[in-house]
Amino acid sequence: MRTDSSPGDLPAREHLPATDAGTPVLDVVIPVYNEEKDLQPCVLRLHEHLKRTFPYAFRITVADNASTDTTPQVAARLAARLPEVVSRRLEQKGRGRALRTVWSASDAPVLAYMDVDLSTDLNALLPLVAPLISGHSDLAIGSRLARSSRVVRGAKREFISRSYNLILRGSLQARFSDAQCGFKAIRRDVAQVLLPLVEDSGWFFDTEMLVLAERAGLRIHEVPVDWVDDPDSTVHIVRTATDDLKGVWRVGRALAGGSLSLDRLARPFGDDPRDRELTDVPKGLARQLVGFCVVGGLSTLFYLLLYSGFRSFSGSQVANALALLVSAVANTAANRRLTFGVRGRGGAVRHQAQGLVVFGIGLVLTSGSLAALNAATNDPAHSTELAVLIAANLAATVLRFLLFRAWVFPDRRDEPSTSAPSPVVASHRPGGHAAHPAAPHPMPVRPGPPAYRPLPQRPTAPATPPSPTQAATSYDTAPFRAADAAEQGWGDSTMQMQAVRPHDHDPRNAR
Repeated sequence: MRTDSSPGDLPAREHLPATDAGTPVLDVVIPVYNEEKDLQPCVLRLHEHLKRTFPYAFRITVADNASTDTTPQVAARLAARLPEVVSRRLEQKGRGRALRTVWSASDAPVLAYMDVDLSTDLNALLPLVAPLISGHSDLAIGSRLARSSRVVRGAKREFISRSYNLILRGSLQARFSDAQCGFKAIRRDVAQVLLPLVEDSGWFFDTEMLVLAERAGLRIHEVPVDWVDDPDSTVHIVRTATDDLKGVWRVGRALAGGSLSLDRLARPFGDDPRDRELTDVPKGLARQLVGFCVVGGLSTLFYLLLYSGFRSFSGSQVANALALLVSAVANTAANRRLTFGVRGRGGAVRHQAQGLVVFGIGLVLTSGSLAALNAATNDPAHSTELAVLIAANLAATVLRFLLFRAWVFPDRRDEPSTSAPSPVVASHRPGGHAAHPAAPHPMPVRPGPPAYRPLPQRPTAPATPPSPTQAATSYDTAPFRAADAAEQGWGDSTMQMQAVRPHDHDPRNAR
């Protein structure tokens, strides 16, 4: 699993401009392999539909995955015939590789793809990309499993599709309904940050992309589609299913091991209502309360089991102290990682020491309760002891949470950073409103690990400075050939982007 760095926080989502000087707003990629028969009808039908219904400039890109028939010649003829159609040739197979290559080279702010058989009704295309254009969502997928979808396909494919999505929900906690529908779209600024983390280059590519996007807190929009199965599909079901299961295992292991640094993408947008400054409402309180209650419930059960075990060979005070000590160490470690999101070994000893202080306070409360019980009755029943300890632990739990939040694991995200500011990459800012100072063009590319090389950028000829209006509505892009991107890899094109503060959103937005 890749662990190379991503550009960092994304800019606030904004509505794309209604017009643009020559830059397509939408780039629809059609990955093909030996599709000489279906390619031309597909492209002509898609082109006619976009011309008739799509209100923005668009481009159709045919991504040829090392076809061995006449598919490249068909694609070249279509590109020569239709100005909105371009053809890209890759010398290696893989749908994910084709999408990564073409999306990395595209200058369109919205990137989409669909299968060449056009099994999905094209009337869903505008609803698919509209939330991305408006700035509402980050990714969009067509769903054949939504309640209002209308699907015609055999029982075998229906069973495989539903079983696969159940596996994703059970193993990776995925909440999207359909990972395999070949009808998806993503904003280009999101793709620049997200795709360097995606490792697969085959059929599992978009599933991995969706899982990482969801774990990173990105918004995924689902569109119910009308879908008719293609009986002549060349997809090898058994091999594809096997590769998908291997991908599920790989991604699940990486997420469980923490090798993916998705925390840098969590809640990345300045227009997130959860990031607003509200009086007397601590940030992340609700999530931390839920995590603390879950950990506390498990710790209480663990404590009671330990107490019952220790009580069999020692007095109540000794059993209480031992059980509370062991459960306190486990509780501090669990809350450190799961509730307050502190990872790594840094400060672990200090946190455990502070946790022991909190443990001492809990010991005083619980021991005092037992002392009061023993003073009230000479030989209390074991069930009575447990009831008193439960009540005392509830009081100690509330105090423990407050001390953990304010003293042991305080929120330090708002403290000023002493590190040097990261380079700023000028992102697409519709309407002339930029949240950060513009970076010089071309974009600065942060060098990656020694095994990688930076992606090439096409040199620009000297030109007169643009007018303020042109500068406000243009896209800062550095287009390059798809073949270059295929040779050197998307992972080298990562760039640093400055974090967006909660108030860095469009002032015209009343929120």
